[in-house]
Amino acid sequence: MNIRFACPVCDSPSEIDVPGRWEWRCPHCDHLLRLLDVDAALPSCPICGNGELYKKKDFPHSLGMAILVLACLASTVTYWLYDKWMTWAILIGSAAFDGLLYLWVKDVVVCYRCQAHFRGVAAHAEHKPFELTIHERFRQERLRREQWKG
Repeated sequence: MNIRFACPVCDSPSEIDVPGRWEWRCPHCDHLLRLLDVDAALPSCPICGNGELYKKKDFPHSLGMAILVLACLASTVTYWLYDKWMTWAILIGSAAFDGLLYLWVKDVVVCYRCQAHFRGVAAHAEHKPFELTIHERFRQERLRREQWKG
């Protein structure tokens, strides 16, 4: 399993591969993090211990938006040139390409609290899709912690 996360103390980005129990030391602030036992089902986050995780596609959103914008621009040009068949081909082709990418790209499991990304883990029924209300609760918690620090 590959884990991408930010150091809990200095927020520097880090990445580790975890076969089981693991200790990690931050190269920037020398913070020692003892990961909890990593279960294959991933019932909770081994970084922060939070049990609320969600799944999403492991795909850069900027690439998806670039494909959409290029298809819209190309179809606008072909429509302006009165080539409706090419316009439909571009729009349907980009939708088919997007569908194939959706099937091809694997899922990644993400922790709501620490935003750690877990790759190489099969998403289970407990890993629901992103829920904005849960995310907002953890965002507010993070803001309150920062206020108490400052």
